[in-house]
Amino acid sequence: MNQGEASDAGKYEEFILDIGLSWMASKSEYPVWLSEEEFNRFVPKSGPVDVQLGIVDESITEFERTAGMQIGEDVRRLLDSSLPDEVIRTVWLGVTKSYFDPAKHGMTGRGWMRRIELVWTTSARRLDAAFVPPPPHPVTDAGLRSAVLDQIRPVADELEQAAAKHSVPGVVPALQQVVGEACADLGYRLFLRAMKAYSVEVSEERCEMFLALGERFGYPEFLVDDNLNVRVD
Repeated sequence: MNQGEASDAGKYEEFILDIGLSWMASKSEYPVWLSEEEFNRFVPKSGPVDVQLGIVDESITEFERTAGMQIGEDVRRLLDSSLPDEVIRTVWLGVTKSYFDPAKHGMTGRGWMRRIELVWTTSARRLDAAFVPPPPHPVTDAGLRSAVLDQIRPVADELEQAAAKHSVPGVVPALQQVVGEACADLGYRLFLRAMKAYSVEVSEERCEMFLALGERFGYPEFLVDDNLNVRVD
């Protein structure tokens, strides 16, 4: 691996299917600790904002702690970037299939990230009162950024069309901005999450390319191809 490659490569546990904000997005239809029937009873009482933030809290204190601890890192990568509010909102809408729109709850994209960060930090401090969030370490290596953009480009039209059907136009340019202006790692994971959310079909050859790039970031195999719509040629 080159010096500029992701410094945390290989840090993730085996069989982790996703981490951080891309993991949170995968759980956004209803909380993993509730059945759908229980969720339908729960939402009217607490509201969708609390449900979303509950995913963050429970990810740290009860479930998927490895996945959850990355949430704070991902949020700060976005907040420390120059990305406009609307880009962050578009990406979140895109990876959750419009399930949760911060604007409908009086928040900008950055405002929503700050709410997530606050809950994440509070939850982590319940486990360790002395916990101090480390500074973010975005992956800004030009080679990795270029490699991610190279994988987005061939499927950009299909992904954009699929997202537009769910009233999320512009998700591909927004994802590209995350890669180029915030973090190649986070941008790649959010791109993969969007591909899975909209079930965009890829060839086995393309999947192998995705996996190879995932190895450069140190991902376990299942993070990349779990629920990816791979066409068997």
